[in-house]
Amino acid sequence: MNNLWKYIIIASSVVLSSIVLSAAVTQRYRANTGTITVTGLGETQFTSDLITIDGYVEVENYDAAEGYRALEQSRESVINFLTSKGVAREAISFNMPSSYKLSESVYENGDYVGSRFAGYKLTQRFNIESNEVDTVEAAARELPSLLARGISIEVENPMYYYTELESVKLNLLAEAAADARERAKNIAENSDAELGNLAMSRAGVFQITAATGDEEFLAGGSFNLSSREKKARVTVRAEYKIKQKSKQQPQH
Repeated sequence: MNNLWKYIIIASSVVLSSIVLSAAVTQRYRANTGTITVTGLGETQFTSDLITIDGYVEVENYDAAEGYRALEQSRESVINFLTSKGVAREAISFNMPSSYKLSESVYENGDYVGSRFAGYKLTQRFNIESNEVDTVEAAARELPSLLARGISIEVENPMYYYTELESVKLNLLAEAAADARERAKNIAENSDAELGNLAMSRAGVFQITAATGDEEFLAGGSFNLSSREKKARVTVRAEYKIKQKSKQQPQH
């Protein structure tokens, strides 16, 4: 029994010594091959070069055929108005018209007894898409004036896009990566270390917001469509290897 305990104690001592030695080696390895983690930023402002505006015209008529003819006249009025303001005809498109039956409630002696057919409502949506942003903006602002001519029209707020956005994104990623490396280099130099190779790099989400204002960033990225002047930004999180500068031996 005494011999058994002796072997257990010896074995335990060997295992413990191995753990301590392994920890010491690991710690020394980490110290000699440390890393710096930094976040770089790329940011720029740009002006949208594409505008889209949606809207619709609608008519109500007891007779479906007459209603459709009135809808055609409304559509032509929209086209003629826009083209007279300088908007290219090919920039204007109309969807297929839609229609549904109208009904009205029927009462007798103050009591509801049902409903009856009251005609048709016909609606047709349109879209304006153009690189002539100034021209379309100005024309769209005046579209509601068609109401004075008896045309039932609704115009939605414009949306602004940039056709070279992918190029902007690539440039921002390069800018953010370069900014991250410069930050890491400054930290290393001020820590008496040498900057090594890139160990890891990860880009954040793109945030495209209005150029002015305090628009909030979203975790999944934001894409502002309501502002013509925009600002884009992206971050790059990078990890660089570093090593301590070797101390030169004094010359005798």
